Amino acid sequence: MQRKHLQEIPSSSSNVSTSFTWDWDASKTSEFLSGMGVSVLKKDKTGTENMPEDLLVTFPRPLKRQKVKDFFIARRPRLLQEGESGVSWDVIPDELLLAIFAYLPLNDLLEASLVCKRWRRLSFDESLWQSLDLTGRHLQPGVIGQLLPAGVIVFRSPRSFIGNPLFNTSKHLKVQHMDLSNCTVSVTDVQSILCLCEKLQNLSLEGLVLSDNITESIANNPGLIRLNVSGCSGFSAESLELMLRSCSMLEELNLSWCDFTATHVKAAVNHVSSKITHLNLSGYRHNLQISDVKTLVERCPLLVHLDLSDSVMLNLKCFQYFHQLSFLEHLCLSRCYQITPAAIVQLGEIPTLKTLQVFGLVTDRSLQLLQEMLPDMKINCSPFTTVARATVDSKKSDEIWGIKCRLTLRKPSVS
Repeated sequence: MQRKHLQEIPSSSSNVSTSFTWDWDASKTSEFLSGMGVSVLKKDKTGTENMPEDLLVTFPRPLKRQKVKDFFIARRPRLLQEGESGVSWDVIPDELLLAIFAYLPLNDLLEASLVCKRWRRLSFDESLWQSLDLTGRHLQPGVIGQLLPAGVIVFRSPRSFIGNPLFNTSKHLKVQHMDLSNCTVSVTDVQSILCLCEKLQNLSLEGLVLSDNITESIANNPGLIRLNVSGCSGFSAESLELMLRSCSMLEELNLSWCDFTATHVKAAVNHVSSKITHLNLSGYRHNLQISDVKTLVERCPLLVHLDLSDSVMLNLKCFQYFHQLSFLEHLCLSRCYQITPAAIVQLGEIPTLKTLQVFGLVTDRSLQLLQEMLPDMKINCSPFTTVARATVDSKKSDEIWGIKCRLTLRKPSVS
């Protein structure tokens, strides 16, 4: 290991100690830059604790190491500084440095935090950490617990492996928009994150195993507008009812393909917010009845998008309830096998209806006839649901619910 020295000459305007020794391992820095993770850093002699970036794990595929040039920083005496052109970093105000750091990508911002105590403090100013994207990363224990309290408002980390957050604070987080869809994470760790959240507006937990404690934590977010728990399991009908009654501001809700019993479905239908405009209750085959559709329409007159696909108990009798929805634009009845192609034509009488998904109910020939009979309606144009999902256009998108994440781990180019 090479040892570099930061030598200081006392200055009345300086807020940095008069001597500082830093153990810098160039190979570790190279590994961080090439692997987009952060290697473990040793504590310096001032007792500075390791930063969150040393907990990020590099990609499993080895990348070519890059050489990092040696450097030497020395603060000159004030008399010499005055006789030379240029401006010392010490006289640049914090506000200007923050403005510069605001342009740095995540990798470079983490590197800047290693320069000195002052840069470390500024690098973790909460104004720089409002949006964070760690999609598909392997996050070791402690990463989430150190990054989220830095002031993160928008957090995107679907398809990631998330270790124990290890929060060292009991203060509530500022997170308002969170996507943890299809993560590899324990029920306990999800609970430890959500129990500190009370300001959530958008939340996606698609594909996760949950618990009654987790749904109760979700219920502590009365301002929740969009909730996606598609494909989730592990919570009771009673906790589902509590969550829906508490989140009375919900406008978009995706409850599709959960491990629901008929009791769960009844709880959802009877307690869903009357403000709901986008609702997905697909996947409940024999558990969703025509009477449930009647109740649902009466409770939610503002529905614009309704997905009841894969509910084999539904038939032509449901159509009278669909006609009562004055704002209905998108209706999904795919694989509701009691509905015949001939009956589908009647849905064209709904004046507001713009799109119709009936996959599995019509052949290619029947689809062509339907399109001719309903020329103003798009039929089978989208096989995937968009209700309450954080990202619907592309898996490579760096936005969730239309919000762009500034800080994201990027893969550096290597020769």
